[in-house]
Amino acid sequence: MRISAKADYAVRAAAELAASGEGPVPAEALARAQQVPHRFLEAILSDLRREGIVASRRGAGGGYVLARPADKVTVADVVRAVDGPLVFVRDARPSDLEYTGAAASLLHVWVALRVNVRAVLELVTLADLAAGTIPDVVRRLTEQESAWINP
Repeated sequence: MRISAKADYAVRAAAELAASGEGPVPAEALARAQQVPHRFLEAILSDLRREGIVASRRGAGGGYVLARPADKVTVADVVRAVDGPLVFVRDARPSDLEYTGAAASLLHVWVALRVNVRAVLELVTLADLAAGTIPDVVRRLTEQESAWINP
């Protein structure tokens, strides 16, 4: 599975909004805080606004705010808003695929991958990220040294 730059930037910007408090945050400030390209972030924020993750405020003191409480927005919500479904195989949802012969069981592997990706990304909220904490079950997955090594 690959996390796109768009999804990474979207989650980082949304986490900044969650940590910022009540007032609107200009896109420029979000881009600076997370060291992401401002123009690219503007397009991402537009996607997030269209999907109801953020709201924009115009005028002096304007910017972006979360459209829902940070504890009600998951990382999965943000990734789906900018990239669509979490797991695709050849541009299709695993449940839409069909394999035959020796590869027939592969469908179960792709569906299991989707279940596990969901299990992590749907559990972590923007409030968790803003607080600098993640749920114990997710944190425990990172405690093994092998989690940090690419084979």
